[in-house]
Amino acid sequence: MTVVKTFDPNVISLLHNKIHRIESGEGAIYLVGPIKLPVNLDGETVEFKWYCWLNCGEETENFEQIIAKLSSVNLAEYQQSSVLVYGDFEDAETALIRFHSICHTGDIFGSKRCDCGFQLKQSMKLIVEHGHGALFYLANHEGRGIGLFSKALAYILQENGYDTVDANLQLGFVDDARDYSDAIRVLQVLRTKPVTLITNNPRKLEALRRAGLDVENRVPLWGDISEYNEKYLKTKIERSGHLEEEEGCCNND
Repeated sequence: MTVVKTFDPNVISLLHNKIHRIESGEGAIYLVGPIKLPVNLDGETVEFKWYCWLNCGEETENFEQIIAKLSSVNLAEYQQSSVLVYGDFEDAETALIRFHSICHTGDIFGSKRCDCGFQLKQSMKLIVEHGHGALFYLANHEGRGIGLFSKALAYILQENGYDTVDANLQLGFVDDARDYSDAIRVLQVLRTKPVTLITNNPRKLEALRRAGLDVENRVPLWGDISEYNEKYLKTKIERSGHLEEEEGCCNND
């Protein structure tokens, strides 16, 4: 099969209108979209607008040059982040956002060791019910930034008495290595008005506010508590500083 080296001008024209360059200080972020994405949400088809982005050390407005390199970079070996947008996200007076860290085991397999799969689906439901919002799916955040293989090692330690924080520390990582700067830059392109953040994590609130974003409110997101994740959720509150609901999220002893 012959690999295309020069592109049909019509192809480039179609793609050019969907690619947006965002300056990042170290190269650029290339944001692709919007793309119609019908999603099955509890048996109902909901249409989102989907964007994906690529952080690149090269900054250029010659998008054909970027596209030409993609087939040799082997991006399938790496994760890219994306965002689902619902409603009039740009101009609505109020909008919900969720910065969701990828969780291979929870989001895909439905693992009960954490609450990530529940938080992903519940955030999408809240955004649709509200009418306007965006869910940022952050691909380099597995295991709070340690990667899937290291997360598997951390799980072995957790099965032998270590909590989630100590497991990461024992493997040579910090408790939470996640960075939100790229997602924040994309958010600033998609919306300039205030946002309400769906989170229990004060670090996410701090990251947005440090970047100068107007975060007018917070929606807590506790649920799907069971014998399998109760210790994990308590560790989030007691050691990672997550914000507990007034009635307590984990008091079902």
